[in-house]
Amino acid sequence: MRKARIAVLVSGGGTNLEALFKAQEAGKIPHGEIVVVLSSVAGAYALERARNHGVPGFAVPRKGSTQEAFEAGLTDKLCAYQADMIVLAGFLSILSEDFVKRWPDRILNVHPSLIPAFCGKGYYGLKVHEVALARGVKVTGATVHLVNEIPDGGRILLQKAVEIQPGDTPEVLQRRVMEQAEWILLPEAAEIVAKKLASD
Repeated sequence: MRKARIAVLVSGGGTNLEALFKAQEAGKIPHGEIVVVLSSVAGAYALERARNHGVPGFAVPRKGSTQEAFEAGLTDKLCAYQADMIVLAGFLSILSEDFVKRWPDRILNVHPSLIPAFCGKGYYGLKVHEVALARGVKVTGATVHLVNEIPDGGRILLQKAVEIQPGDTPEVLQRRVMEQAEWILLPEAAEIVAKKLASD
């Protein structure tokens, strides 16, 4: 059976990447295989995680590079490893519309809220959880969506709600959203897209 070749793009520690590796090793992404990890930040721990799982990892630094040069570097690696699809797993660099258009229905992104709540410019990482707590909402969660259109973000694939508990800090809430939503949804969504690509 042909497997879709998955590239994972990261910017930091790689906890979502680790969840993908564990899901793959548990047989939960049977139609896909992670073949390369690319980091927009040199020295990101996610690259060490890739090495620990025997997958090539490369830094394609965004800092000090033009958008065109940065995306050309990403494209070179994606083509070299014949990637069929891209998973943005804590990837904090903005991709241009031209780049996104080259990968229709093939770029997945995870966002730590129930879109359309707490998303858009400036809403990433801990900031999302800080705002959710400040607004006093009782439920938050995570969303995995296909990145097809800019700026609206594309089509939602999966969402999962997570309850906010009394006394939550942004850090505690962030961890719960990762454990109860992101780390579950991202492998499920990767398998949905990989299965479609593998059967095409």
